[in-house]
Amino acid sequence: MVSFRLSNPTEILFGPGQIAALPELLPADARVLLLYGGGSIKTNGVYDSVVAGLAGHSWVEFGGVETNPVYETIAIAADLARASRSNFILGVGGGSVIDAAKFLAAIVPITCGDAWDALRTGPAPTNVLPVGAILTLPATGSESNAVSVISHAGRHLKLPFANQAARPRFAILDPATMKSLSRRQLENGVVDAFTHILEQYLTYPVNAPVQSGFSETLLDVLIEWGPRLLDENSDEARENVMWVANQALNGLIGAGVPQDWSTHMIGHAITALHGTDHARTLTMVMPSVLRSQLDAKLPVLARYARRVWKLDIADDILAAEAGIAATEAFFARMGCPTRTAGLDADAVVDHIAMAGQFPLGENGTIDADVVRDILRRAA
Repeated sequence: MVSFRLSNPTEILFGPGQIAALPELLPADARVLLLYGGGSIKTNGVYDSVVAGLAGHSWVEFGGVETNPVYETIAIAADLARASRSNFILGVGGGSVIDAAKFLAAIVPITCGDAWDALRTGPAPTNVLPVGAILTLPATGSESNAVSVISHAGRHLKLPFANQAARPRFAILDPATMKSLSRRQLENGVVDAFTHILEQYLTYPVNAPVQSGFSETLLDVLIEWGPRLLDENSDEARENVMWVANQALNGLIGAGVPQDWSTHMIGHAITALHGTDHARTLTMVMPSVLRSQLDAKLPVLARYARRVWKLDIADDILAAEAGIAATEAFFARMGCPTRTAGLDADAVVDHIAMAGQFPLGENGTIDADVVRDILRRAA
């Protein structure tokens, strides 16, 4: 097992009606900036519940965070936070809003120079405003991790930023808030969580039976309950998917194991270039990544086929290939694309190079030519 340090101080409140606990979670002197997205929280009752919880506090609101949050928008929110002397950021929405809240908390104290460059090239700031999260769309696990993925419209970049100081102090997860989500949002949430697990699980064998076994359990739950979420949208399905999405990227299954993330870096480039839904870029790319890296990932791919997909195939190569096919079929079952439809591979490669992310993969073997081959396979 790879040596690791693990700390996740985010307090989770899970279940119906937990937004009512907001007053006890906020510091007494909190001056809150409420951050949200397109405004659906004002039609599904979440906004009213949050406003009730903010009674007694000074607060301002900023809406309009994009599905792929944009630096330029967050910079405007930072101006509001400074003008209102906000000292607490409350993100209410899905992973994009919560990513934006964490990034916002980090840039509000930066008043000189370019905040994007400061976070990208400088040391992680420690004078970050505290963050709270109220999750309405499960997918990214952003509500209890330290990562924000932010796009810069002016530079045509989409990059991840990690800062432990920005990890939310608390996260409220009420599955009932999912009732108003569209089918596409539910589809995206399930496959996003699914690929998060695979990026940490499908690498190479290490002595980590706890992490591997937990990953397999989480995948089993998504395979069973993901389709049921689309077909039934029941309380049970919402609960299971929301909790798995959190566990998929809160640091636990990735502790002590090698991680890949090449699918995500390629997917980020596609989103930056074309505005494609993040989750759908992952399903477009991941089967081809796995086929490209079959030899390097063979032992774990064969295990995955047998333990997750229950495939009784003795030959490792045949089992691995069948497991990849089953993954592709699951993505299709969830209504997501598995082909890139003639994407410009050179433009994707240029984005990854500009972001300074080569080489990719758990072994550092995925270079520009391999990315081109992956996208050729996916076309």
